[in-house]
Amino acid sequence: MQARYSPWWMPTVIALLSLCCVALFAALVLDRAAPSASSGGSASRGAPQNVITWDLVTSWPKKFPGLGLGPENFAVMVEEMSEGRLIVNVHGANTIVPPLGVFDAVSSGSVEMGHSAAYYWKGKIAAAPFFTSVPFGMNALEYNSWMYYGGGLELWREIYAPYNLIPFPGGNTGVQMGGWFNVEINSIEDIKGLKMRIPGLGGEVFTRAGGTAVNIPGAELYNALQTGVIDATEWVGPYNDLAIGFYQIADYYYYPGWHEPGPALEFIVNQEAFDALPEDLQKIVETAARAVNQDMLDEYQARSNNALTELREVYAVDIRRFPDDVMEMFRRHALAIYEEQAAQDPLFNKVYKHYFDFLARAREYSEISEKAYFELR
Repeated sequence: MQARYSPWWMPTVIALLSLCCVALFAALVLDRAAPSASSGGSASRGAPQNVITWDLVTSWPKKFPGLGLGPENFAVMVEEMSEGRLIVNVHGANTIVPPLGVFDAVSSGSVEMGHSAAYYWKGKIAAAPFFTSVPFGMNALEYNSWMYYGGGLELWREIYAPYNLIPFPGGNTGVQMGGWFNVEINSIEDIKGLKMRIPGLGGEVFTRAGGTAVNIPGAELYNALQTGVIDATEWVGPYNDLAIGFYQIADYYYYPGWHEPGPALEFIVNQEAFDALPEDLQKIVETAARAVNQDMLDEYQARSNNALTELREVYAVDIRRFPDDVMEMFRRHALAIYEEQAAQDPLFNKVYKHYFDFLARAREYSEISEKAYFELR
């Protein structure tokens, strides 16, 4: 019987078919084993796994210029730096909690993070205002140097630890304006009986001088001033004040912001939420917070320059300096309040001494550097 021979190329074809079958089988097995989109997996290559989502509540209206944009910028930075592994959802005031409910919400763990100002919590922690701003205290440059290189941040975290919170500096507006008034201030007598929105220790000084200090959230200030609920209000400075439109309802715009010479904002993070993050995400949170802290100060300086020009030249706002005797009276009351509270509260005394010891050293240098140059210029 004559032998039958296969074509020379047949073994190669058989081998290729075998390889195709193996590849097809492997693909089917891997596809069956891969998690579906509904079980938390992702169909797109490179999509992050184990995404962590946080809620961040603020004391400001959603995306309010400056103050409200700080947490929004933070959220964007965190998502980009983490490549989508940590998502921060920002909620404006009254969306989840009221403006002054941020501290309690983050402390309890009902949300992971907040953005506000420490002096709002004076009723809980008497020393808290030092971590925003206090009358005749540090400017923004001095405050940041105290925070990062003078031991201020460590002290801040120490006093927030019992509340299950980790604070981070979260922006600064720079020295503020003295406020909008519907009464002319020519002497200390004009302060008596005046109702003014002014929080923190500045409010205590104003009350000690004969006025009445009230604490009203920013979103309510325009209506309160317009309807006569208050006679005056401080808010921030030209950038925000122009946006709100105070020039439409107030007669006088006073400076300087003796009560808030370098007001810092805060990011606060729930301790358990922070501890649950991988170390690299913790570093990203810290880095983004520090970036926002500087960025906000830079923005306020630039925006307020232009806004002040517009207030003066377009709207003819009457911009005035507080009389010297009023400033001196406020200073004396502030120093008296510091000493009284330090004598009553050991924690207040600890922060007070730390803060003003650093300021004394900073002021000595500022006299021959920043101040000397300003006068020269």
